[in-house]
Amino acid sequence: MARTTRARWIEEGLEALAQGGPDAVRVETLAARLGVTKGGFYGYFDGRPALLAEMLDEWERRCTREIIAQVDAEGGDAVERIRRAGQLSFSEGFHRIDLAVRAWARHDQSVAERLRRIDNERMEFLRRMFGTFITDPDEIEARSTLAFALAIGRHFIVVDHPGYTRREAVHLAGEHLLRPPR
Repeated sequence: MARTTRARWIEEGLEALAQGGPDAVRVETLAARLGVTKGGFYGYFDGRPALLAEMLDEWERRCTREIIAQVDAEGGDAVERIRRAGQLSFSEGFHRIDLAVRAWARHDQSVAERLRRIDNERMEFLRRMFGTFITDPDEIEARSTLAFALAIGRHFIVVDHPGYTRREAVHLAGEHLLRPPR
């Protein structure tokens, strides 16, 4: 039987987190999902807390640092970069994990501290981008906050949008935030 890689354990842990929160991340359950015995797990991790920490490291790397680096490397104007960062970081797969981390942070102070640091990195990216075409600091902060809130909160919006699908209404709101100042 081939060994299951560390990355597969982490990936399966992130999927379990997205589906059921941190309590769903159990070594036995992950092993069953991977079709292996749990013995291989201990070759990579000192226990469940080590896996949880590495899952957060992976979430942070993939959902923030790599995305900002990719967007910066691809270039384009600030509006293009904000759009691209939003598309990448809040794609359905990443968004599910992000929402699970946010729910987890409500019950775990160390996760909350990490989430705060990551959210601050994301907000700093938005401030930097909006600051390239807006000079008023209040407007930069307002647009950054609204864009970030829309990206995270769009998943929770259940209101009807007469004449628009939910996706169209969210897109319209995002485009409004990206308009140049008058």
